[in-house]
Amino acid sequence: MRSTQLTTGRTFGIALDDGEDFLEQLIAFCTEHGIRSGYLPMFLGGFRTVRLVGTCERIVDPNAPVWTGADYQTVEALGSGTIAWDEEAGVVAPHIHVSVGLKGQAADGRTSHLLAAEVQFIHELFLVEVVEPTMTRPKLGIHGVPTLQFERATGE
Repeated sequence: MRSTQLTTGRTFGIALDDGEDFLEQLIAFCTEHGIRSGYLPMFLGGFRTVRLVGTCERIVDPNAPVWTGADYQTVEALGSGTIAWDEEAGVVAPHIHVSVGLKGQAADGRTSHLLAAEVQFIHELFLVEVVEPTMTRPKLGIHGVPTLQFERATGE
């Protein structure tokens, strides 16, 4: 386990509009406002299309991560996540999990890691900046899974 006290900075309310790319807009917002670390305590709205980590294939190694995606259309969504700095790429790296209800299937639900999404109508989210420590997500371990790390400027 790793833990640390977070020093938060600015808090933002953001509304994404119909047709916008959720992750692209989130990354652009962070870049514009100089946010390298933060968290999304929650977001809600609709997605016209969404791609979640998942597969309909047999999982050969249940201890290995699944890297493939499953696509859905016309969903309502509720989620949250973290934003960490990707040292290797030099960009922010959102890690978002979402639960979606498939509107055309009696709101049947899916929950997983968000890979891509296009906003339908509107999407509302709140973003809290973390000023200290810088959160990074290097690829660690046997499977190279991006893992949240806390890096203080003082070397703590």
